[in-house]
Amino acid sequence: MLSPLWTSDEIAQATDGQVSEPFEVTGISIDSRTLSRGDLFVALTDVRDGHEFTTNAFEAGASAALVSRPVEGGPYILVDDVLGALTEMGKTARDRAKDCYRVAVTGSVGKTSVKEMIAEIFRGAGPAHWSVKSFNNHWGVPLSLARMPRETRFAVFEIGMSTPGEIAPRSVMVAPHAALITKIAAAHLEGVGTLAGVAHEKADIFAGLLPGGHILLPQDSAYLDKLRKLALDHQFQASVSTFGRKAVSTLRVLSSQTKGRGTRAALSGFDAVLAVDLPAVGRHWADNAAAALLAACIGTEIDPSKAAASLTNYRLPKGRGAAESLPLPTGGAAVLIDDAYNANPESMRAALAAFSERTVEGRRIVALGEMLEVGVTSEAEHVGLAEPIMSTEPDMVLLAGGGMAPLAEALSERTETIWNVKAEALDTHIKECLKDGDHLLLKGSNASGMGKLADRLRAWSEESQTGNNKGGTESAVMGDNAV
Repeated sequence: MLSPLWTSDEIAQATDGQVSEPFEVTGISIDSRTLSRGDLFVALTDVRDGHEFTTNAFEAGASAALVSRPVEGGPYILVDDVLGALTEMGKTARDRAKDCYRVAVTGSVGKTSVKEMIAEIFRGAGPAHWSVKSFNNHWGVPLSLARMPRETRFAVFEIGMSTPGEIAPRSVMVAPHAALITKIAAAHLEGVGTLAGVAHEKADIFAGLLPGGHILLPQDSAYLDKLRKLALDHQFQASVSTFGRKAVSTLRVLSSQTKGRGTRAALSGFDAVLAVDLPAVGRHWADNAAAALLAACIGTEIDPSKAAASLTNYRLPKGRGAAESLPLPTGGAAVLIDDAYNANPESMRAALAAFSERTVEGRRIVALGEMLEVGVTSEAEHVGLAEPIMSTEPDMVLLAGGGMAPLAEALSERTETIWNVKAEALDTHIKECLKDGDHLLLKGSNASGMGKLADRLRAWSEESQTGNNKGGTESAVMGDNAV
């Protein structure tokens, strides 16, 4: 039996809550649909009121619920404010894991991928903890902290923002020993206005940095000097280290080369040349690896060479560019490159550049959803994707969303281009046109619908194979049946 993550007495002490009856929990969940037996169900109020789902949670095996009003079906702890109580649990979990080295990661692009790389390194070094998926917002950060076992030695947390002022309090909550900015790029410009504004907001990752901690910055950024100044304003007792391709970088990318299914890189730092092999395609993955290695090793005793070798086991999170075999009803298989978790101009260009580097036997098909929260430069940023798209030598381009209309016009006389307001309208066309050997890149902002389109294509493929009595399809995520 798992040892308890929390007892009712510990939660009561952390939250000043009232316990209906004693209990122990082995995990924490905010979703009754994915809850594991033994979890504490946290009844947050967001789009829906979590209290409406406490019965479902208890039926799914929850040991107790954290609520702001009494409920039936099982033990509970009553607090004035559920999110506030979860935050206090997070802080308590942070403080009770006394030997834990904590890293915080933010940036306009790459933060989830870099966080997952750091987690991969930490897992090989001792008891590790990390924020799952992209749990980086007002409830994701405290939830990730509250889930941290007291025995944790290494932990990494992703911190994000949608509007100004959100990063600093989350950094203070984590109180990291090292904090990292992956890159400054055009994201959330509707909220902050300019790239300089983005840099200012991202620098708030250092608001909670502990004295004597480590400031980790992208050496090649045009905002390096600004970031360094803002970081030291937050924590003047910290050291500054950088990663990048310039010779002055603390950890330098000497070279990177794509080899069909992955990327091989050589990094210089820690008095050694580190070899990294990643099951991911694209020049930017070498930069991500440098950021992760610097963050994991700069303030710990983790061996950099062993850490670099461990990244061979890294697997891309869903929607981050993993390549999958997509068996077709007509026979053969296409390759789906699902990079549809999110998009901004920088990540779009990186995904397109990586797509151009892939070895393709069939056709190259590019399907993009519009980029949201780009601000007043939205039309120019969308039209600016024309050349990166054409550099992939596409056989067909499919675009979705109102913001993509100007780009569709710019491409219409250069390559076969199909545009629609909604991503779902591209569904039938893609299914009708895919042939054996084709490579299909899907990318777009979360709300563009491209991620759902990827899921529909998977379901269509699986159903067609079942219907053909082929016994279903194999998992074909990069690293299993990599392509």
